[in-house]
Amino acid sequence: MRFDVITLFPELFEPFLNSGVTRRAYEQKLVDVRLWNLRDYAEGNYRRVDDRPFGGGPGMVMMAQPLLQCLQAIRAERNDAAPVVLFSPIGKPLDHAGVETWSASAGAVLVCGRYEGVDQRFIDSHVDLQVSLGDFVLSGGEIAAMALLDAVARLQPGVLNDEGSHQADSFNPALDGLLDCPHYTRPEEWAGHKAPAELMSGHHEQIERWRRERRLEITARHRPDLIAAARAAGALSKADEAFLASGQ
Repeated sequence: MRFDVITLFPELFEPFLNSGVTRRAYEQKLVDVRLWNLRDYAEGNYRRVDDRPFGGGPGMVMMAQPLLQCLQAIRAERNDAAPVVLFSPIGKPLDHAGVETWSASAGAVLVCGRYEGVDQRFIDSHVDLQVSLGDFVLSGGEIAAMALLDAVARLQPGVLNDEGSHQADSFNPALDGLLDCPHYTRPEEWAGHKAPAELMSGHHEQIERWRRERRLEITARHRPDLIAAARAAGALSKADEAFLASGQ
């Protein structure tokens, strides 16, 4: 898959693409990332990409023409109809289901907005989907783009050291969309606190039941909406329901 990123700060992506376990995905082109500096498609000596908003007000607005010219260059190179994604507060919140969809796609063109926003005419004419990381505002779309790329990269086969690692992640359908359980490692006792005896038992079924109950407990406490969704999907067993009813 290929993601083309339109940004004013391509240098922000360099350490991200060359660090951590997900770098394998980018080095091996499992997730091909192409960076496009928007200023290269602006006109004039100053390569201006923004201007004051009509109607007045604070801040600046990204101009439509440089964005269009950059998008046209990407289209010519890609030679496909990849969707154009803008990271925006009004967008659909990115979730695990969305990441799984992107991980099986051919990619997209990611537009990283800056300033007060993007000229609405470009959005209306060329943006296919708007995506949000949550109910807060970032200085630009670059961090959001990195979040999407990282989440997609780690789902690609061969990227993580353990192929089954992401199956135990929070929100994964393999865990019925629940949050993950707590994890412990050596030493068995640290600062006066012992790791749970169940995890030391060597009894596989007991360990799995403990992990399931902790997932249920944590999800019910912090994200009851996920419990409701799992229940509506018929994903909770009688044992799960009995544990939840016990209030433990």
